[in-house]
Amino acid sequence: MTDTAVINPNKALWEKGDFTRIAETMRQSGQELVDTLGIRPGMKVLDLGSGDGTTAIPAAEYGAVVLGVDIAENLVAAGNVRAEQAGLDNLRFEQGDASNLAELEDESFGLVVSIFGAMFAPRPDDVAREMVRVTRPGGRIVMGNWIPGDPTLVAQILKISAAYTPPPPEGFVSPMTWGDETIVRQRFTAAGIADKDIQFEKNSWFFREDGPPEHLFEIFRDYYGPTMNAFAAAAKDGRECQLDQELRALFVAQNKGGERTEIPATFLKVTVGKR
Repeated sequence: MTDTAVINPNKALWEKGDFTRIAETMRQSGQELVDTLGIRPGMKVLDLGSGDGTTAIPAAEYGAVVLGVDIAENLVAAGNVRAEQAGLDNLRFEQGDASNLAELEDESFGLVVSIFGAMFAPRPDDVAREMVRVTRPGGRIVMGNWIPGDPTLVAQILKISAAYTPPPPEGFVSPMTWGDETIVRQRFTAAGIADKDIQFEKNSWFFREDGPPEHLFEIFRDYYGPTMNAFAAAAKDGRECQLDQELRALFVAQNKGGERTEIPATFLKVTVGKR
């Protein structure tokens, strides 16, 4: 029988590589962010676009009851392994789409967290509505989103990679729009949030690796979906070496860690209160 199922391109992108390899360089920053969220024992937390648990595991270690939801089944499986290894029976991971959380009940979470996760989901207006819907009154939504045009690492990786890949399909909305304060405000007010209950703050997220910055670049080259797609496209027209040189130079130039790698990337922290 022929399989006529439509492939979800977002799911394919994040299952393409192995984001756990990237996430290993993000653990300290994940802990540092969760430390600021005022998480209490018993709080119900949804981590949307959770990956393998860079923020979900620290939240569970605070005693919250945490559900991690991610589009990529390999990351869901990796997260459940990490939760089991950590002895966290208050944490589980499930596969799901941030654009459609129909399996989750209304007003069921005191805190919805999405750090560089839901920003990549299609239909961003639906994403905002779903996050608001599943947040209980008095609860919060906290997002971390990369910023368009920012000169630091991740925005530049995505900008450079986009220059080597075919144009996106008609109707595509860039995930980087989640780093535009005006657009984010419009999305959440359309979802029923008062303008005064939406706050923005720019913070730094660090990628840390014991080796040199060239090694961190190679991890991104080999395991990060967007750069993997860029290299595949560049190889077709003989520009693979050019892309390699451009990205490698970016990582070296942005390293602040001396002999080891410590590269900051600026992100927009969005905090939404639901009344």
